[in-house]
Amino acid sequence: MLNVILFGPPGAGKGTQAVKVAEKFELVHLSTGDIFRANIKGETELGVLAKSYIDKGQLVPDEVTINMLRGEVEKNKTAKGFIFDGFPRTIPQAEALDLLLKDYNSAVDVVVSLEVTEEELIARLKNRALTSGRTDDADENIIKNRIQVYKDETFPLKDYYTRRGIVKVVNGIGTIEQIFSDICTAVAGE
Repeated sequence: MLNVILFGPPGAGKGTQAVKVAEKFELVHLSTGDIFRANIKGETELGVLAKSYIDKGQLVPDEVTINMLRGEVEKNKTAKGFIFDGFPRTIPQAEALDLLLKDYNSAVDVVVSLEVTEEELIARLKNRALTSGRTDDADENIIKNRIQVYKDETFPLKDYYTRRGIVKVVNGIGTIEQIFSDICTAVAGE
């Protein structure tokens, strides 16, 4: 089983690249953002709860996120592996993911860290608000809060995985195809 985490701040291109990497390596793409948005649109109990946090630029509580993810992994027991997009976002989530994968005699194999400047992130997210209707991307104050939450709560994960020697840094600025090529090189261990 090949398990990949795409790591980076909001707007780094994780979602765009995850779809391409999942197809190339035949992995199941698990995007917590997509799963939350589907629940929000469906107005499920999880969706209403998640929306209350997302609208403020905050992270959805770990317990909710982890239980949701466990259900998605359970649905795909025979997968060749997973690409995690937007998860984990905290060290407790990373520890919970380790335990979850251990249940399947597996582990995280590579963490691809997409590096992008803050100015580029803001520009990308504001553009995404115009093209995709993502209301959480329309307000620059919410964007800046999301980036700060990433720095405070998610960025420490880079050290967590660096200590294991599985982080591969990829420049997240360039063409989609160039970034994809660099990610594939990192995932393949070349």
